[in-house]
Amino acid sequence: MKNILIINGHPDKESFCFALANAYQKGAIHSSANVEMLNIRDLNFNPNLEFGYRKRTELEPDLLNAQKKLKWAHHIVWVYPVWWSSFPAIMKGFLDRVLLPGFAFQKRENSLLSDSFLKGKTARIICTLDQPAWFYRLIYSRPSTNALKRGTLHYIGVKKVRVTTIGPIRLSSDSFREKWLKRVELLGMKTI
Repeated sequence: MKNILIINGHPDKESFCFALANAYQKGAIHSSANVEMLNIRDLNFNPNLEFGYRKRTELEPDLLNAQKKLKWAHHIVWVYPVWWSSFPAIMKGFLDRVLLPGFAFQKRENSLLSDSFLKGKTARIICTLDQPAWFYRLIYSRPSTNALKRGTLHYIGVKKVRVTTIGPIRLSSDSFREKWLKRVELLGMKTI
């Protein structure tokens, strides 16, 4: 049985991202997967990596729990809105504080190379936009997706990452949103 962790990076619990995360969860549960939901907005932590990697900042209990869930998961789903071609600050803070050396990776001594510690996992990125998905891909080259997929997940060993980009959300119709909720629920049923 597959263990799936859904991480929602939207700070607003009434957002469409929350509806998407719930739809994925519904589909994954229907496929008999073990599913955990992690809403970053509900975690109690300082998103600032105050000393960078120079000095260790102790992890809050919610972040220790998040690390346990990341280790437990076979498949990690990231749901977030694209803001200023990136993800919300709270999600960036979560990544900075949780994906630490010794947990997600380790730089090799006297080398520019590092070792990845979350190998063998798969991921799906689901992000929402206020522009058409094709425009974000062709004009902007998907910076938030590239940062998460290549700069973060590949770096820590998660090599098989699929992307679902949904937009435009702003000014979208109820039928557009309902269609996407059904599609995302189906994605949850067919997790890679």
